[in-house]
Amino acid sequence: MATTSEPAATTSSQPNSASLLSIRSVAKHFGKNVVLRDISLEIAEGEFLTILGESGSGKTTLLRILAGFEQSTSGEVWMSGERLDTEPPYRRRVNTVFQSYALFPHMTVEQNVGYGLAIAKRPAAEIQSRVAEALAKVKMSAYAKSKPSKISGGQQQRIALARALVNRPRLLLLDEPLSALDANLRRQMQVELKALQREVGITFIFVTHDQEEAMVMSDRIALLRSGELEQVASPREIYNRPATSYTAQFIGHTNLLRADIRHGTATCSALKWPTAMPDGAALFSLRPECIRPARASSSASSAPPSSNATVRFTAKLRDQAFHGATDLLRVESDGGLILTIRTASRDLPNSEALLEFEFSAADAIPVRATSLASNSEERN
Repeated sequence: MATTSEPAATTSSQPNSASLLSIRSVAKHFGKNVVLRDISLEIAEGEFLTILGESGSGKTTLLRILAGFEQSTSGEVWMSGERLDTEPPYRRRVNTVFQSYALFPHMTVEQNVGYGLAIAKRPAAEIQSRVAEALAKVKMSAYAKSKPSKISGGQQQRIALARALVNRPRLLLLDEPLSALDANLRRQMQVELKALQREVGITFIFVTHDQEEAMVMSDRIALLRSGELEQVASPREIYNRPATSYTAQFIGHTNLLRADIRHGTATCSALKWPTAMPDGAALFSLRPECIRPARASSSASSAPPSSNATVRFTAKLRDQAFHGATDLLRVESDGGLILTIRTASRDLPNSEALLEFEFSAADAIPVRATSLASNSEERN
């Protein structure tokens, strides 16, 4: 369990593996509109990195710079020790899978996959062999003679992947390729795409605005906000140890608690918990699933509170939303503080009854304030 400490840095250390791609102080301006600001990022060989951000954060612009479809205003991009951003797109060992798939409707599946090789005038036998290999990788060999209009959206997505893989790129860029799929197929393709990446061993850079998608698929997540990197970390770290209030709200749900710290105790409304942070104002992220119905009281201890002390409080139930295996509760504690709690589904008393809840002080994670509207916030 994490311990209470100073907020984490917004970027993690470089990947352990050898770096394939180095993005160095890249910025992009469209006239007076600054889309990217000083982006620096090291991406490892064989890594699955997701660039996550809301609309307008600059994620697709960054992808287009890596592909060669846009030129950065300043900064450099290097691949394996060689300058990449000065090369035209066709000379880069980089391929892109677009949101629209862009398959040729008049060509068969195998003709679509082999199109790039045919344009490069590769021998017919080589084209046939490489197309068959690519289709086998995405489990679409049986549809080689079909037209795109005769296959499903998920199958079209696999064909777009095969068309990119057949060129044997060192880096594959994916611009929200699953966004057109229905929810169930999208979840299935997330698992399949990650498994495919592991099989082929190619570095994937995946762009999405979907937090769940990023958490499921990524080795690391680079969270963009208004053209700047907010935090770069593994999915587990970025969820459990958000560096800023924006990260805490964007990745899942959280309760943001604005506390006053005095002599090792943080106070937010009626809540008090021990902390190692210095005296003064501070902001904490407390995930809804970290708050639970209180267990039977144990005997009181005379020992001083520790970083994993249990914090108990009473609250009235205001709202209860059924989510299958879990319920999402909104409760009002003493002092009027509104908290969101995720707990196992159960029938609870009406709103007039007082309920007792608890959380570990170690689960209140200090974050740097970037945007804050109230003591407790939930990102919808």
